[in-house]
Amino acid sequence: DCLNVGCVPSKALIHSANLAHKLRGDMNHLADAGIFINGGAEAVHVEFSKVMERVRRIRAEISHHDSAQRFTKELGVELFFGRGKFTSERTVEVNGNTLKFQKAIIATGGFPSLIPLKGLKELHSMASDAENTNGNTMPPPAVMTNESVFNLTRQPTRMVVVGAGVIGMELAQAFQRLGTSVTVLGRSGKVLPKEDEDLAVIVKDQMVKDGVDFKLSVAEYKSIELNGQISENGLPEMTMRFSELSDGNTIHTEITCDAILIAAGRRPNVSGMDLEKAGIEFDTKTGLKVNDRLQTTNSKVYGVGDVASTFKFTHAADFLARSAIRNALFFGKAKMSCLLVPYATFTSPEIASVGLFARDLKERGIKYKIIEKHFADNDRAFCDGATQGMVRFRVDSQTGTILGASVVGEGAGNMISEVTLAMQSGTTLDKLANVIHPYPTTGEAIRLAGDVYNKQRLTPAVASLLRGVIKLQR
Repeated sequence: DCLNVGCVPSKALIHSANLAHKLRGDMNHLADAGIFINGGAEAVHVEFSKVMERVRRIRAEISHHDSAQRFTKELGVELFFGRGKFTSERTVEVNGNTLKFQKAIIATGGFPSLIPLKGLKELHSMASDAENTNGNTMPPPAVMTNESVFNLTRQPTRMVVVGAGVIGMELAQAFQRLGTSVTVLGRSGKVLPKEDEDLAVIVKDQMVKDGVDFKLSVAEYKSIELNGQISENGLPEMTMRFSELSDGNTIHTEITCDAILIAAGRRPNVSGMDLEKAGIEFDTKTGLKVNDRLQTTNSKVYGVGDVASTFKFTHAADFLARSAIRNALFFGKAKMSCLLVPYATFTSPEIASVGLFARDLKERGIKYKIIEKHFADNDRAFCDGATQGMVRFRVDSQTGTILGASVVGEGAGNMISEVTLAMQSGTTLDKLANVIHPYPTTGEAIRLAGDVYNKQRLTPAVASLLRGVIKLQR
């Protein structure tokens, strides 16, 4: 999924979108840097078909890493293509071939789920059927999930994105910056609900500045249908109806769009494998039932990735797979609960987190401190004109042990790795203050957060003692 319909194509699209934004969406920044474009923002043209050609080219160029050829010829893996089904606790059947196993791993991933919305399934099926049919003269309705959005060749004029999580936010901003008018719909009143709300708002505010419209108090998604019109880019128009709450009142809203992206969650791929025949328990919403060592209810079968974990990230699936291999083949004792999994949302600004949040610490009754260092106080951020955001640490009140951290700002996804390493190695925040960082870098904000923590540890008694030491040396 990551190569074809996830991380890789989305980041390639985001790259083009951010380039377009730098050239036409932030003319004041360019002018302040002494750069001027004759004709201004209107002189910058986005050719959407070329953007998508690049997305697909990049996907193809790195596809060898996930190719059958690499796994068979370079890694020596024997591959069987087809739908695998369990026939007993120790056998799987693939295209008529029965395979016996001592240990097995299920890594079937997940799929995007559609929302309850009258007319949506029909339009989505119409779009899917048209993609699989050659010789269509009329483009199908652009009713998409992350599995189909990267097949677009025509740029939508008006797009509705349902869902304000990672996928929805990343793609909403990217399409807006490429020139599509985007509206994001949600129910919770929030964006990026896993993150600290005040940090997520920094991302939302930038997207509003970019032109994205947010309607986050949807009470009910009612219907969507073709309205018989064709947009200027040749895509069929749709009318979507929903109700939303405003100051305690219900408002009935109607939106016309020529594209809709459903990014409202994913479900595990657990159907069609006859898991029951192998004694494997599962839930269609949460996936395989696994223990901390990733064993299913059939102790010889393990589950990894989206089908068995709440961590819906490629890098998490990678390390879950490593743990399962050690446990299954090499008498390992790796535990899923021991994995420290950072993650990032590649909006602009980026936002990344690792470890526990304040709400988690409160639930567990752990006393903690919040330590922050804002990029407004960082010299490199000033030079780059990127002073939005901060580094936020959540540390043990007594020991300075880092319990969790978040970064929002340019390059946050890269910065969170240093914090993850510190947590993994047991390096406390006061020790991070002693790690020399190159100047000027935004990464220096991590070290300076350590200085902030050390200053807070300076009690009046210790401060008085140090003043006395200095006086003795005069």
